[in-house]
Amino acid sequence: MSQGFVSSDHIRSLFAQAMSDMYRTEVPLYGTLMELVAQVNAQTLRADPALEDRLTRNDERARLDQERHGAIRVGTAEELSMLRRLFAVMGMAPVGYYDLSVAGVPVHSTAFRPTTAQALAANPFRVFTSLLRLELIDDAALRAQAADILARRDIFTAGVRALIAQYERDGGLGEEEARRFVAEALETFRWHGDATVSRATYQALSDTHRLIADVVCFHGPHINHLTPRTLDIDAAQAQMLARGIEAKAVIEGPPPRAVPILLRQTSFKALEEAVSFPNGEAAEAGTHTARFGEIEQRGLALTPKGRALYDALLDQARDAGAGSTGADYPARLAAAFAQFPDDLDTLRREGLGYFRYALTGRGRAAPAAERDAPAEVLIARGLATADPIVYEDFLPVSAAGIFQSNLGGAEQHAYAANARRAEFEAALGAPVADEFAIYAALQEASLQSLR
Repeated sequence: MSQGFVSSDHIRSLFAQAMSDMYRTEVPLYGTLMELVAQVNAQTLRADPALEDRLTRNDERARLDQERHGAIRVGTAEELSMLRRLFAVMGMAPVGYYDLSVAGVPVHSTAFRPTTAQALAANPFRVFTSLLRLELIDDAALRAQAADILARRDIFTAGVRALIAQYERDGGLGEEEARRFVAEALETFRWHGDATVSRATYQALSDTHRLIADVVCFHGPHINHLTPRTLDIDAAQAQMLARGIEAKAVIEGPPPRAVPILLRQTSFKALEEAVSFPNGEAAEAGTHTARFGEIEQRGLALTPKGRALYDALLDQARDAGAGSTGADYPARLAAAFAQFPDDLDTLRREGLGYFRYALTGRGRAAPAAERDAPAEVLIARGLATADPIVYEDFLPVSAAGIFQSNLGGAEQHAYAANARRAEFEAALGAPVADEFAIYAALQEASLQSLR
């Protein structure tokens, strides 16, 4: 870049690696997950050369080993707004709005992530970021106490604040400044084993909802999971169980399919970690449970038409068991999704998913007049390919299911609140991007490249 600035993609890659190194130290079982996923991915690619060819030609093979998503939860509008500025340094924008309160989790969220094809190929690091909804605490005194606790903390170092301001003023950072930025930003996501409140206050907030205690009672929004991407989540789940890792009983998201769609996720149970609570001049020992390990499998990004069908079939599966996600849920889910086409040609022709189009070797050698034909004709003639565009975002029900299973499992709350996107965007200080528009632009750009 000009003026000696490094790219946002480079800064994002530095940060993602630093985050992974830190989390591996804090949660050693995360390292086990990384090894497990690498083995499953290698086996899957050996068994399916066509998949490896497709991943390679779409710049997905190189990114697979470094792909991660993290998740954090913040307590105030100021914290969320500053995070937006921090992630902007790394080329990550807020995409999508997720209301998790309808599933019993008192937050609403967005995903900070890169949005262009070039940036995604460089490093697709994402951070699912949730803002606590204090208004959902029924006890007015406890709600006021939580707000007061949050108002007194600063989750950002003075160094990272200065570097963010410098980036915004100058339009970039040099290599040395970028590395200092990563080191300073990492402190926001670090685990601190000492709580900022008494054990009694922690317990009162935890009794309201464990996630509220997790957000309010600590120095900052410690990263609560870091997720690698697998090409076969069913094999990864089996490997977790074989190694004695306590995995979720049910994989969140759609059922197993020939053509994966959207997102499937599983996790191991959250760790019970030692915490010290201030108690006058002394400290009181206790524990806190929030951080866990997660694995995900990403599939085809669905169009609004495809997503509407997905949501309808998911509702059908849940309604068949009166909302239960018990032992028969996988069978009910598979039965419902038998109605969802499961081959690439049908998915493309029915407009259910987004695809990336590219000329084949024959297509590039063909005369321009021969290439001036509809994409379907080019595909039929072997002059073009159409490959699935990877879903880069999240599913509210799956996110809530993962959160709930790692906050005690049986804990459920029924909140009457509705989605409040406008309030979330006001706290964020910017609108969230429309994920469908991003996928549509990627598809359209690839169609234009055929000509």
